Amino acid sequence: MDEKKSFKDIKISDELIKKLSDQSIVEPTKVQQKIIPLIQEGQNVMFQSETGTGKTFAYLLPLIQKLLEEENLHHEVKLLIASPTYELASQIKLQVQKICTLGCSLCIGGAPISRQIEMLKTHPSIVIGSSGRLLELIHLKKLKADKVKALVLDEADRLLSKELREETEKLMARLPKNVQLIGNSATVSNATKIALEKARSLINENETDGRVSINENSPVILVTLPQEDILRKRITHWAIFSERREKIDTLRSFINAEKPEKLIIFTSRRDQIDNIVSKLQYKKIECEGLSAGTDKQKRKAYIDRFKSGKLKILVTTDLASRGLDIPGITHVVQLDLPETDDFFIHRAGRTARAGSTGINCVIGDAKEMEAYAKLEKRLKLTVYPKQLYKGKVISPQENAPYC
Repeated sequence: MDEKKSFKDIKISDELIKKLSDQSIVEPTKVQQKIIPLIQEGQNVMFQSETGTGKTFAYLLPLIQKLLEEENLHHEVKLLIASPTYELASQIKLQVQKICTLGCSLCIGGAPISRQIEMLKTHPSIVIGSSGRLLELIHLKKLKADKVKALVLDEADRLLSKELREETEKLMARLPKNVQLIGNSATVSNATKIALEKARSLINENETDGRVSINENSPVILVTLPQEDILRKRITHWAIFSERREKIDTLRSFINAEKPEKLIIFTSRRDQIDNIVSKLQYKKIECEGLSAGTDKQKRKAYIDRFKSGKLKILVTTDLASRGLDIPGITHVVQLDLPETDDFFIHRAGRTARAGSTGINCVIGDAKEMEAYAKLEKRLKLTVYPKQLYKGKVISPQENAPYC
């Protein structure tokens, strides 16, 4: 059995320990105990740990401590953090601000670049953003990357996926050779590991002859944390059958029956967000919708209200399923099954965070129920069939006629 360690044991400064204590964080999680010392040693690390296990502070604490220990930051960007979504980037910035007063700027694609250029004139030490926007700012010579000490790929599997890999690799190729590379995700595929090694080689590229020369002294260490079985032990999985055309009515009945304290609803179809929201609002169920096309200010307002509890129901696509640590989500509803098991895990993982429990419910038609049964076996879950009867969610064996 592993010995429990304190933040002091893993050489976190008294100043940061006090900041953590103010947030009611008094001891490191398993991933923090494992990863913080490696980052402190200057290792290049790719680590995998389940949702809700404290991955963000696992890299922020040692990296920010290094910055705070520098006598003079020289008004230069020292830490870059790449994120696949606006929401995750915003949350990372919030976590930074909880533990330090270092200058920190948010640079995300889709927002006015002129405003971000003005922010960079304040000489932040930390810049967080999308790979594409960070690369664009470097090309425009508005973001100076020659003094960057570390690059973090938060949700690295997404940043190194087919859609985003090219711009992420181009960003890496613009950084100093001695940059420390850190990646994390709740799920890491073989393709992600290969892409990360390639990314490491891009940083070490010899510009004089164009050949790639990997620095043998700085391989990427892969760390996979033992599963805490959050998906199986702390999340209860339900299945409710519904014909496709009746799903929103079934969803409405589910909400009225469960009266969730905080619910996030997922659909793979961006074009369905407005339809779901309008039909729920028509039935006097307060909710808001979130997708990649939602105006940035509205997105921020909706998430802030959802976090505070003023808004109890958020309808979204998979853009918000990754990395968002919103406290108190009691229920997740998936109105379809996503393309991959990883997305299912990320969706379900929005509940049961920070030691709590939660319910993940799939509302699906016959084809989706068949796919859900296969997923249940692959992920070794226990899925409980449920149905709605007289305003309650019940088990089919409770002698109620199926409806």
